[in-house]
Amino acid sequence: MRMAEAWRVAMDALRANRMRSLLTMLGMVIGVAAVVVLVALGTGTKNTVEAQVEGLGSNLLIVVPGQVSLGAAPTVSRMDNSDLEAVVKIAGDRERVTANLASGEIVRAGNASTFTTINGVMETTPKVFLRDIKSGSYFTRTDVDTGRRVAVLGAKVARELFGERDAVGQQVTVAGVRFRVVGVFEPLGQSLGIDRDNEVHMPITTAQRLFGTGRVDAFAVKAPDRETIAALGDELIAELSRRHPDTEFSAVTQEQILGVLGDILGILTTVLAAIAGISLLVGGVGVSNIMLVSVRERTREIGLRKAVGARPRDIGIQFLLEAVLLTTVGGVVGIALGIGAAVLTSALTPVPSAVTAWSIALAFGVSAAVGIIFGVVPAQRAGRLDPVVALRSD
Repeated sequence: MRMAEAWRVAMDALRANRMRSLLTMLGMVIGVAAVVVLVALGTGTKNTVEAQVEGLGSNLLIVVPGQVSLGAAPTVSRMDNSDLEAVVKIAGDRERVTANLASGEIVRAGNASTFTTINGVMETTPKVFLRDIKSGSYFTRTDVDTGRRVAVLGAKVARELFGERDAVGQQVTVAGVRFRVVGVFEPLGQSLGIDRDNEVHMPITTAQRLFGTGRVDAFAVKAPDRETIAALGDELIAELSRRHPDTEFSAVTQEQILGVLGDILGILTTVLAAIAGISLLVGGVGVSNIMLVSVRERTREIGLRKAVGARPRDIGIQFLLEAVLLTTVGGVVGIALGIGAAVLTSALTPVPSAVTAWSIALAFGVSAAVGIIFGVVPAQRAGRLDPVVALRSD
């Protein structure tokens, strides 16, 4: 039998039982659509997280006490301002170094108040972390050296405290101490699960005096280029370990953060795709069941075709094509629905999605493979029917 004729007969057989064919394809449609949507959501989340990490700045190296790993308990910092001088000396340029002291506090302005993160930092922070100022300006080195009570507000903090009014020049109160607002950041949104618009920056010396401590929680260094990051990190850890022998230190790069997060999100995407694949398996079982029913219903037809010269191979190919046709048509429809659902999800919700060519190819390939795998047994059964027995059947 010619292949074109086999396809025509397969189409006629499926059209003869439209409702049964549609219900059988429905399982494949749901399975393929689920694979496309879930992979798109996983990929979109991974791309968003990578963009957020890269948006922190380029060639960043963050030095913290303790081990940076999942499940590791935080380590109390023993670093102080004298360590800052050592870090600047190793980095070679103060403009490429910033320090941080963080605490959660309530900030008030008049009758308005909000809970936010207070970051005591250096004047170099906008250059190291690439933060843009919307209005006003950032504080200066003189402000850091003298411990002046000035603050730069995140966009969300400024909005909650002052509404549509300009916050620059206004007064805010932190832990009972008044600060003058000198600037407001450009809106930045979420980054690695942290709302970067919900924070207040002040000189680190001011923050240390406000919180009654001399510690520094972390250092961030902007390396001159990617090739020098590893060596710079080793040198910083060696110097800090020499200064604090009882403390272990870690130097984390953007690539390491991306690697850990990428592995986690990659596993998550794979798990989501595997869960969606279960529905494909169920759909495949349905296809196999329907094809076995079809073989039983068309026993006389099979016997007649064999009696006029059809080979077992021709009969087997005929039923296999019907199974593949069911799954591939269902796969194409499922891909279209999955792409549409992913686009709508990204447009109407905060959940990011990214449809990739490989996920579409995978979904289509799996749907075709399901038709072949689950169509083999019914096709072989049809091909092995004895024509005499088949013609006698009711």
